[in-house]
Amino acid sequence: MNKQQLAAKIWESANQMRSKIEANEYKDYILGFIFYKYLSDKELQYCKDQDFTESDVKALREIDIETVDHIKQNIGYFIAYENLFSTWISKGKDFDVSNVREGLSAFSRLISPAHKKLFDGIFETLETGLSKLGDSAQKQTKAISDLLHLIKDIPMDGNQGYDVLGFIYEYLIEKFAANAGKKAGEFYTPHEVSVLLSEIISNHLKDRKEIQIYDSCSGSGSLLINIGASVAKHMDNKNNIKYYAQELKKNTYNLTRMNLIMRDINVNNIVTRNGDTLEDDWPYFDENDAIHSYSALYVDAVVSNPPYSQKWDPTYKDSDARYARFGLAPKSKADFAFLLHDLFHIKPDGIMTIVLPHGVLFRGGEEGTIRKKLIEANHIDAIIGLPPSIFFGTGIPTVVIVLKQVRQNNDVLIIDASKGFIKDGKNNKLRASDIKRIADALRDRKQIPKFAQVVKRDTIRQNEYNLNIPRYVDSSANAESWDIYASMFGGIPVNEIDALNKYWEAFPNLRETLFATTSEVNANLKVEDINKSIHEHPSVTEYIEKFSASFNNFDAFLKKELLDNMLTVHVPRQEEILGNNMFKRLEPIALIDKYEAYQLLDNQWEAIKVDLEIIQTEGFEATTVVDPNMVLKKKDGKEIEVQEGWKGRIMPFELVQETYLKEQLQSVQKKENRLIEITATFEELLDLLTEEEKEEDTVNEAKDGFVNAEVIKLAKQIKAENKKEGAIEKDSYEANILKADALITEEKETKKTVKEEQAKLQLQTKATIEALTEKQVNELLELKWIHPVVTSLNNLPKTTIEELTTKIKTLVDKYSTTYAEVANQIDEAENALSKLINELDGNEFDMKGLNEFKTLLHG
Repeated sequence: MNKQQLAAKIWESANQMRSKIEANEYKDYILGFIFYKYLSDKELQYCKDQDFTESDVKALREIDIETVDHIKQNIGYFIAYENLFSTWISKGKDFDVSNVREGLSAFSRLISPAHKKLFDGIFETLETGLSKLGDSAQKQTKAISDLLHLIKDIPMDGNQGYDVLGFIYEYLIEKFAANAGKKAGEFYTPHEVSVLLSEIISNHLKDRKEIQIYDSCSGSGSLLINIGASVAKHMDNKNNIKYYAQELKKNTYNLTRMNLIMRDINVNNIVTRNGDTLEDDWPYFDENDAIHSYSALYVDAVVSNPPYSQKWDPTYKDSDARYARFGLAPKSKADFAFLLHDLFHIKPDGIMTIVLPHGVLFRGGEEGTIRKKLIEANHIDAIIGLPPSIFFGTGIPTVVIVLKQVRQNNDVLIIDASKGFIKDGKNNKLRASDIKRIADALRDRKQIPKFAQVVKRDTIRQNEYNLNIPRYVDSSANAESWDIYASMFGGIPVNEIDALNKYWEAFPNLRETLFATTSEVNANLKVEDINKSIHEHPSVTEYIEKFSASFNNFDAFLKKELLDNMLTVHVPRQEEILGNNMFKRLEPIALIDKYEAYQLLDNQWEAIKVDLEIIQTEGFEATTVVDPNMVLKKKDGKEIEVQEGWKGRIMPFELVQETYLKEQLQSVQKKENRLIEITATFEELLDLLTEEEKEEDTVNEAKDGFVNAEVIKLAKQIKAENKKEGAIEKDSYEANILKADALITEEKETKKTVKEEQAKLQLQTKATIEALTEKQVNELLELKWIHPVVTSLNNLPKTTIEELTTKIKTLVDKYSTTYAEVANQIDEAENALSKLINELDGNEFDMKGLNEFKTLLHG
């Protein structure tokens, strides 16, 4: 299984296993055990690197002081053989919950003094929560054993960026967040928001040799990790990044530490703190050496997603250096308190991003005063309005505020990104193209209609320091208007044709071909077939040819980048390289939104990236590996894993069949289509029956599956009673029964044949993949990776032309009927209705009512 499949399998099983335990609690158990496995495997790997034999490993005991100290000095902790994760698994039925309690207790006392702060109490949430896994030791043992076996196959090394462990950990955190409701905000920032913040910060820091980053409300640590990964793409040595994390809640603080440690970050570069960010600022002194360790924390970047509009206590904080310059946030809303805390801790050339509720942009009182001072001090660099319902557990609109200590410009870039998203269940989700559009707008700092506006400080002053986004950026769709002249006399308003100016610029002379101006305000359509006239126009064909020329060798470029260099390509940066090349090709092409084109690339990139990671980790031979296709099925009321055929580790069976086993595939498909036809024919037979015949229910019972013994039995009787040829009338009840019988027989035989051919095709496909040559592998990867991207991009000009065609047809239809024609139609309808009323008869009161209705009709 690749990392996506393994993560999905673990989540599906874990979600069933947790039973009635809240998702927010159960995450602490499974993630805690994954971390313990990581520590155990890391110790085993260290021992292996130190040439420990198997017997040496089995001899690892707490009483061997010399070995214990040696291992602690090198990896920061020691785990005895009897407490290793692998030992727990090997115990089988002899495993007991007491093994876990003893192992976790031993870990706490066997931490290296140098790493005491990093590891101390890290399993506290797991230890105290074991009792919730069952009301008896036996039930707890069973629950823990199931969990251990669920995660035992997770690989714990991250070779060449194929960070399976980190991916699964992040995947599970996200899934638990989605199921935790409002509590999700305590520990998780959606991945897409993390990526956006990462892109903003990494662009600012990309030329630096050493970087310090800090998350003041770190939650699970995922946001901080994403920032680090994004910055690392632009650095030669990822060990030059130092991570600072602070978190109030102990169980969430433990998640932060686990997550950071498991990402192969040098432990000396991880500094974490369990404390109240607002009440207790990051200490200026090391608590172990207060006299000689003065060191205020100033970093290159601060990022945070604090709890929204939380109450806090501003008492006695007037002199706090964090708030002295700008003032104190109101006690009912700590949003600006978090912002000022973060701003205080960035260096003069640093940057910070913070996610806050929309209200911080326009609320008055103390918040209005702070906002004014921040603007006048020139700290606010950009404001980005995010879509609603983008965070788990809350639908409130949020903003990203970007601040700097020192800026050259004195304007504010305001971006309304609230319209760019896709629906994902109950939530909205930023797409890769949405993130790139925002990040590029921030980098280029350009005016973009209905999206981004560079606002001068004087303009903000005129708006009384109110930063509400709609004051500066109107992202709403243009309201539809109706031209009164065209509505009355027909034709098409010139100003509405002018509104399509971007198309007329891209397609010279097309407007003149389609429309004839009849007055300074009106025009008529000149052509009968709009679609044909547009598609056959020279400027349109030239446009398509220009696009084709620009992307003429794009497939060759993709082959060179992805196929020729598949073993060495730097996967984390490759999508950016491909995207930049695509953007350059699109520069001379009008009308096409380069970000929509980027989304087409990204739609395929995830699958390409997974394949590349596997190939770089396991070698080129992974392309010819076939694995058992394991699925979960119920047996005796329990979910068990069973094999259901085979699947290529990289090569999809369907692609291989379509390419190299087309004849065999078509044979199966032909018979499958015949099964569909049989079902349709059977439905037609049912429609031919009378209601009385249907009441006999014989054929109805056979409808689903054609296996009803009564139909077969009845058919035999009919055959026996009507031996003479032609004795049964066509389309009679008896004839339909015989047809149903024939269909049952054919369906049964066809199903059997399909099953046999499918099984044979599966084995043929397996053998074909395992015998693929290097040339065939490249051919298949080209079909899987490159063709979908190129095909979708080549459709862009066609889509653009169809959009124009639709707009013109809509415009023509809009004024095709004048108001006078509509009035005549209404008048004719009224007269017709009036005549019908005249033909009606009734008592005195009925007639009075009808006469009044006629009066109303004629208005």
